[in-house]
Parts: sequence; structure tokens; C-alpha cells
Amino acid sequence: MEAPVSPAAGTRNVAATGCCPPFDASAWRDQTVVWRDKLFVTDHVFCVLHVPLDMRQRVTKNERWIEAAGARPEHPLMLSTDTSPWGADLFIEVTRPVPEARMTSLSGTFSTRLYEGPFQKAGQWIVDMRRHMAERGQPIEKIYLGYTTCPRCAKAYGKNYVIVFAQHAQPNAAAGVA
Repeated sequence: MEAPVSPAAGTRNVAATGCCPPFDASAWRDQTVVWRDKLFVTDHVFCVLHVPLDMRQRVTKNERWIEAAGARPEHPLMLSTDTSPWGADLFIEVTRPVPEARMTSLSGTFSTRLYEGPFQKAGQWIVDMRRHMAERGQPIEKIYLGYTTCPRCAKAYGKNYVIVFAQHAQPNAAAGVA
């Protein structure tokens, strides 16, 4: 099991590709963030055994709408969470509602850990995050993977960073969820 990324690691001094901005890894390592009604465009991605089949098409469609609405933040988050081996929900951060898109918001307290490597290691990263949270005595409501760049930009930057977000379970919901 590879360890999470060190706090000094990052791509902040790398020239931008013109697609995804360089990612500052130090900003997300072992952080606790609190969101209240953080706004996202959401969509569903079809998968086969957790491998996304139409993510590029879903992201491209939603990015067009986000751009047209002038709703793109400077460094947007793109999160996903598996709903089953056959699908995942995608969340793209926005600054305002996007008329054509399905909107949602996320609220709660989230712990983050930062990993670097191929997407195939996501299962290992989730296991590591669950272990980390259990050691802290913090029950988890849900886990989200935060993609920091598209695959093309990850290759150009030489790093594929993924932020694992563990949403803290609410005290009254912690009994049945882990």
C-alpha cells in the first residue's frame, strides 16, 4: 500500500496545459473542510465493475453548460461516488445554478487525504481512508473521490492526484453507517 502524498508534493510550478489548471497538492492533504450547501452540477455515469464508460461524454456535456452559464470556479472540484458496480454519481462544483443541468448541494464535514497514482488504485485508497477514519474514531457517511485533472493533463503534468473525501457521519446516523 503506497502512502498518501507528502505535503510538499505538487504541480504548482508546472506550466498550465490550457485545459486543467495545475494542482496545488499541499492545499488538500489531511484537511478537514466544512461545506454548507456547496453547489454542484450532478450527473450519473454508467460503469462496468466500477470502470466508467461514459464519463468523458458526461463531463463534456456538463462543462459546456457550466461555461455557458459563467459558473466555473477558478479551481473547480470534480467528485464522484460509486452507487453500485454499474454506476457512479458525478459532482462538478459551480459558482451559480446552471439552467440546463441537474443541480445539487453538499453539506457537512469532510476529511481529506491526497493520493497519487493510477485510477486503478482507487479501491486501495478508499480502504486506506476508511482505516484512517476508524483510527480517529470518526464514522463515515459517504466517500467521494476528487479528480484534480483530466487523464490528458495528469499525463502532461506527470502526476495523477486524487483527493479522497470522507464525509463525517452525523451523530444520530452513525449507528448504522460505516
